[in-house]
Amino acid sequence: MVQCEMCGKETSSPNTVKIEGAELQVCDECAEFGTEVTTEQSSTSTKYSTGSSSSSSTSGSTSTASGSSSSGGSGGGGRRRDMFDEMDEVAQDYDERIRSAREAADLSQEDLAKNLNEKASLIRKLEHGETLPSDDVQRKLERELGIDLSEGSTPDEDTEWESGSASGEYTLGDVVERKD
Repeated sequence: MVQCEMCGKETSSPNTVKIEGAELQVCDECAEFGTEVTTEQSSTSTKYSTGSSSSSSTSGSTSTASGSSSSGGSGGGGRRRDMFDEMDEVAQDYDERIRSAREAADLSQEDLAKNLNEKASLIRKLEHGETLPSDDVQRKLERELGIDLSEGSTPDEDTEWESGSASGEYTLGDVVERKD
């Protein structure tokens, strides 16, 4: 038996769904809150099921967690796409990456701001971690400094969590306080 990572309920067949950018193992009841994740067996890429089978030509072979897809009027139907599916996450150490690349290029904050056509105060806030770069500013910084600000180059950040439950795993219920 596996615990649902949303509600903590024991389930024998968990569903893998993507909810606001995070892939979770959830029970059937919580699966309706996200987009079902299916893994193709012929490749290592992960596909996200949106309820309509755009890549397979056989009808009726797709499985969705909920069968209520009658509200779609333009032929898309099925489950809504998660807006976080195609988003690149900014690395947690983006501020250090920006500062070290700027210093390596021997640029002041004002010079970098002038090269990017941005304000120096924005560069200061980015380097102090006070604000996240917009997509446009992120592209400018990556191009100007020759760095990558996307998440993925340091995957060991999640190893500092330790479990407080008997099964050795955290659920959202362990971390979040409900306001009922």
